[in-house]
Amino acid sequence: MKLDDHPTVLVVRRTRSEQSFEVSPSTLDAEWLRKLCLDAGADDVGFVEMGRAALTDQRDDILRIFPQAQSFISFVVRMNREPIRSPARSVANLEFHHTGDRVNEVARTIVGALEARGVRALNPSMGFPMEMDQFPGKIWVVSHKPVAVAAGLGQMGIHRNVIHPRFGNFILLGTIVLNAEVTAYDSPITYNPCLECQLCVAACPTGAIGADGHFNFSACYTHNYREFMGGFTNWVEQIASSRTAQEYRAKVSDTESTSMWQSLSFGANYKAAYCLAVCPAGEEVIGPYLLNPTRHVNETVKPLQQKPESVYVVPGSDAESYVARRFPQKTVKRVGNGLRPRSIDQFLAGLPNAFQRGRAAGLGATYHFTFTGAETRQATVTIREETIRVQDGHIGQPQLRIMADSRAWLRFIRKEGSLVWALLTRRIRLEGSSRLLVKFGNCFPS
Repeated sequence: MKLDDHPTVLVVRRTRSEQSFEVSPSTLDAEWLRKLCLDAGADDVGFVEMGRAALTDQRDDILRIFPQAQSFISFVVRMNREPIRSPARSVANLEFHHTGDRVNEVARTIVGALEARGVRALNPSMGFPMEMDQFPGKIWVVSHKPVAVAAGLGQMGIHRNVIHPRFGNFILLGTIVLNAEVTAYDSPITYNPCLECQLCVAACPTGAIGADGHFNFSACYTHNYREFMGGFTNWVEQIASSRTAQEYRAKVSDTESTSMWQSLSFGANYKAAYCLAVCPAGEEVIGPYLLNPTRHVNETVKPLQQKPESVYVVPGSDAESYVARRFPQKTVKRVGNGLRPRSIDQFLAGLPNAFQRGRAAGLGATYHFTFTGAETRQATVTIREETIRVQDGHIGQPQLRIMADSRAWLRFIRKEGSLVWALLTRRIRLEGSSRLLVKFGNCFPS
């Protein structure tokens, strides 16, 4: 090993063999590490310490799989813009898939180069594969977006994508965790490149992005990720529940079946991601939009808005009414989203994601939950002014108390058991108006 090829802040210890060295990282030189990442193919890179307050909620998960972790490398790889903008989603998905592969290749190259120099590092996947045994809980190893923001690689737009100050949102993110400190860490940029032009609001086929900044996770997930995860399990259940091929075809069209085959064969395909396609933010992107905003709308936004296509929605959801009202040329396809909690923790954590504020109009109530049996938990859910808040413990005066055996409640939520039977057997008990439970359920169609 030639030490002059290596950052000088490594501690080298000679072993019994004169030809063998053990290299222990102390602190990596930031400029050397930045050059290593850029040479490996990253288009921009930043470094974050494990102790950064903004990443507190990730620390335990990272340390569980890599106890030696001390720092993050966050990097971006650019996507070509025109393929992402194309109404032909096969073109867009090809760009997503190939750039995603490139992100993983860059990360693997960096980790290999660090390993060759005695630095321990690992690279979680850019997207899939993930820890699917934990679905529908947290299946990802690291949350790339908050790491990228902390590393100064951009800020989140109202469409919930990171906007790089130069490349806009036409990027994919990678993260590397390493067991060394870096001589200099990066800070978030001091402004948000998001123009608040709301073109993402106008283009989203499900109404998932609200003009006021609200985000309907369920609407986005159900449609855009139709051929991933919960959408795939829903499709399998449609097969299993069909007694004949004719009955299956009544539920699933030939085009949907072949689309699923394509996802299984070549990688799961996004149904929209129009929010990325229309975004004009970023120094390299914004020029044509500033010169002629109307042309940008006509050439990029309207073809996506006017495209005839199926839009997948949960029955009774805000998205169902939105599509029918806003995009009459698109076909509403009612499906399940496959999001079935396996634990009380998952049930409570998932409530804000499943919440439909349009369905909650006029409801103002506080619910006290007491779970017993296999899982014990107390929680307060407050729904008021089309917002939801979930808190630990019993807080305030409730309009409805729900006492439930945890397994009985999960069977009810997953539509595997009868609420009436659970009430008759007192596995679920109510104190207050049962109509409030019905109204509660209306806020979370599935």
